[in-house]
Amino acid sequence: MSEQEPASESTLTVVLAGAVNLVIAIMKAVAGVLTGSGALLSEAAHSVADTITEILLLTALRRSGKPADFAHPFGYGKERYFWSLLAAVSIFVSGAVFSFYEGFSTVFGEPEEQSRPIVGYIVLALSFVLEGVSWAQSMRQVRRESREQKRSISAYLRLVDDPAPKSVFFEDSAALVGLVLAFLGLLLHQLTGSSLYDGLASILIGVLLAVVAWSLGLTNLRLIIGRQADPVVVRGIRELLAGAPEIEAVVDLQTMLLGTDQILVCSRVDFDDSLTAADLERACVRLAGELQVAFSDVTEVFIEPVPRTDPELRAAVLARYGDIASRYGRTAD
Repeated sequence: MSEQEPASESTLTVVLAGAVNLVIAIMKAVAGVLTGSGALLSEAAHSVADTITEILLLTALRRSGKPADFAHPFGYGKERYFWSLLAAVSIFVSGAVFSFYEGFSTVFGEPEEQSRPIVGYIVLALSFVLEGVSWAQSMRQVRRESREQKRSISAYLRLVDDPAPKSVFFEDSAALVGLVLAFLGLLLHQLTGSSLYDGLASILIGVLLAVVAWSLGLTNLRLIIGRQADPVVVRGIRELLAGAPEIEAVVDLQTMLLGTDQILVCSRVDFDDSLTAADLERACVRLAGELQVAFSDVTEVFIEPVPRTDPELRAAVLARYGDIASRYGRTAD
């Protein structure tokens, strides 16, 4: 699959989610006013937050695709993580905070009368169907990409380097759960005549959104500060380098995600001492090409020849990786 295809699917997933959330936000807001339901108003804020999130994710997809230039020689791939982090903040500020406010106001404020609950039920049912369409698209992308990477969905979501499908999947999943909570709050308010349940539903929706925002925020934080590549890819890179006839030992290997489907590889290797300078140059060029062919996400490769017995380098590698360095052959005796 080409790099444009996943990008196009991510764009489709985000655009569909944004359009659905905008329509739903309007319906929930109208229903919340007509029924006097705090839970419905919290869900309206939830959908507004999701709509803002999709706008930020679209910005991330567009700006991160800019080509490298003099000021940014490694490109703008990490900008996707910045805008996605803002999207997580939007979920918390626009959705969770309002839901908490509405919930606590309902629980500790004056009791509110419920009116036209049927309107709320209809809107919640329509919203569930529309959110289900968006969720199905995000789930389809997550399932397909996890299957291509030969890992479980949970492992894929933990290691994914594209925050867009994960953000939409989490948002849509939270939206479906939030709709169920709003329905229960509306129903219990109608059955008991107490707005307490409506307020509790709003608070639970706020907690749900806060958890989603925190999870997505941590994901993007790790990507922004420079997470290493997929461990499977790192292991493959190490094996390819270690198998080269010119290399006696891979002393150190560092990788970093420069963006979605963009990996920087920095390796320190101990070459055969009998090689000439020209041999080293040819070997470095060949190995860089082999890495980029074997791993399509590898975009930048730096290979530094070093002696494996250098004490300062060995100490630096051990300080970075600890005992695991020896198990994975990052240093050699």
